[in-house]
This record gives sequence, C-alpha cells and structure tokens, in this order.
Amino acid sequence: MEPLLPRYGAGALSDVVPSLLAGMGVPGAVDVLGISGAARVCVLLVDGLGWELLREHADAAPFLSSLARGREAITAGFPSSTATSVAALGTGLPTGEHGIVGYTFAAVGADGEELVNALSWQRHTGQGDLRSVLVPEEVQPTPTAFERAAEAGVLVKVLASWAFQGSGLTRAVLRGGEFVGAHALGDLVSGVASALRERDRVLCYAYHADLDALGHGHGPGSESWVAQLSVVDRLAELISERLPEGGALVVTADHGMVRVTDRVDFDQEPGLREGVRLLGGEPRVRHVHVEPGAEDAVRARWTAVLGERAWVVSRAEAIEAGWFGPRVADHVRPRVGDLVVAARGGAVVIRSAAEPLLSVFPGHHGSLTAAEQLVPLLVSTR
Repeated sequence: MEPLLPRYGAGALSDVVPSLLAGMGVPGAVDVLGISGAARVCVLLVDGLGWELLREHADAAPFLSSLARGREAITAGFPSSTATSVAALGTGLPTGEHGIVGYTFAAVGADGEELVNALSWQRHTGQGDLRSVLVPEEVQPTPTAFERAAEAGVLVKVLASWAFQGSGLTRAVLRGGEFVGAHALGDLVSGVASALRERDRVLCYAYHADLDALGHGHGPGSESWVAQLSVVDRLAELISERLPEGGALVVTADHGMVRVTDRVDFDQEPGLREGVRLLGGEPRVRHVHVEPGAEDAVRARWTAVLGERAWVVSRAEAIEAGWFGPRVADHVRPRVGDLVVAARGGAVVIRSAAEPLLSVFPGHHGSLTAAEQLVPLLVSTR
C-alpha cells in the first residue's frame, strides 16, 4: 500500500478558492479545477464529508449524490486534518506554505517553543490562550486568498459559529473576509442567501462542523452520522434553492474519516517514548520531535513497534516526497517533526494520559489513505 499523495496544484483543496477567484478577475488566480464562471459563489465546507463515505451512503444524501454524478474527488492535503484543510481553503496554499502542519504543531513564539492546538490556539495542555505569544498573523504571515480577493474588490463573507470569531485560526487563515456569526444551520442558509445578493462579485465561505463531531464520537457511517448526513444534504439543497441568478454553490470537505481498529499508546509504550522530546499532530499523523542525535534510534524503535501499521519517514523524506506540497517555507520546516508518522489501515497512535478524549474516539483522520484524503468537489448553479 502506497500513500495517496495530495494533488497540490492539480486537484487539491488548496486549489478551490483560487480556481473560483479566477472567474472573478482576481489577479494571479488560476482555475486549475475548471469550476470558475460564477461571480457570486458560496463555498460550503462540510467537516468530515469524505468522498468514499458520501458514495457509500448515497441514499442518505440524494441532493449531494446527484451533484456527484460524473465528478471526481479532489485531495484534502496533508495532514488531512481540519485546521490544515481550513488553512488550505482560506489561503489557497499547500501546507508547506501556509504552515498549519497539523492539529497540534510546534511553533516558536515570544515564550519559546510551544506545542499549539491549531483549532483552539491554546497550549496542547488546554491551558493558556496563545494569541499574544504566537500571534496568528505572524504564525501564518502570507496574505490569504480571501485578502487577495477583497483587495481586488470581491466581497468576502465568512459564515461560521460565533465561537470562531476572532479565533487564532480564523485570524491566521481566514482573514480578509467579513465574519458573520451563526447560531444554527438556518443562519447559514439565510446568511449565504443575503450575502450573495449584496454585490456583483461575492465569495461566501460557510462551515458546518457537526458531521465530523459525530464521526469522531460514534464512528463514520454510524446511525447518528448517517442521520446527520441527511441534515447536511438538506442544508446544501436549501442554499442551492436560494442562489441568485448566475450564482453557484460549491460543496467540499476538509477530510474523510476511518474507523479505529488498532490503538498503539505512546504514553504506555516505552519503545515509543524513549528519545522523544515533543510529540505533535494527532492519532493518525504524528510529528515526532526527537532529542539531539536520536533520530535514527527513535526511527528504528517506532518502525519496530508499528511495523506495517504506519509510514515512518524523516522530515527530509516527507518534504522530498511532496507530502506538504512542492515547497516548504524555511519558517515552516521546524514545525514538521524530525520524523513524520502517518497511520495505515485503522491504526492510531494515541496518548491515553495526555489526550484522553482523542484516545477513545472510534473515528479519526489525518493520514494519506484514500478514505481520509479524497473529498468531494460538487457544484450547483442557477
């Protein structure tokens, strides 16, 4: 089994917004996906809606499945994790350039190296808001695709839960868009409909989180998950019904998901802990930062413990293979582990003591399998 490499620049999540902006006349934007044309577009990101899961449960999503006929999947990017994928969509850049290299990653701020949770922008321990010491606009300094669009005169709206307003991740990768807080799904529907009628050129980004939450909590394909998929299907249909003349709805996702069948516990396995100074990432993808001079020994031990359950490669090998894109910026390289461990099959590397909640989830994502990498790119026009 070979890793499914992201198709950066030819069919990845980071290509979606630039492709749409090409049709709006934004300088430098190129439509590599063949989806430009509409000047008023809503991009609906459904967290956890993997391509394979959608096809497997097509009966629960008749509207989305109808849009999927004749279309091919795109790839999420690496890691296939929410923070990384939201960054890819908002910046229009591969991972190696936007630098959000995982759910948790090592970054150097005013107080030295910190293991930051990219979703909460807090320390990995859950204590301490890091926005003042790891300033989001400095952690991800490149202008976002939303900023480039706004500078070109496109109205950009970001519709998501009020909880994300002003968050570290929002500031780092979604800046440039006017934030519109949503209390419930009805807010997304009405907010998108209103935004698309404000100007002649509009890019509206809307985010739905609950499908992913149920996949983690109950497992992808569980009864709760399938019921939520039906809700998502109706959400997309409602937005489509309210599109203005000449408008478009583009539905995509940040990753798929696999059901866990095999847990390896870093906190209980001495062979994994020895020589490791910092462990980032998440259960399906781990950034292993090692003590000076210990890389070869740590790699040998991780390979011996995990065997065929994971790809264990060095930072240089992962970068050379293009896991993070064609280019990895100098300030991003240290965030990548000395070793990068990407799980195969249903395996996960958990931390039962440090990450008790993540460790018991039946559903996870992040790696380079088709179930996690392939996501839909569905277009509805009016």
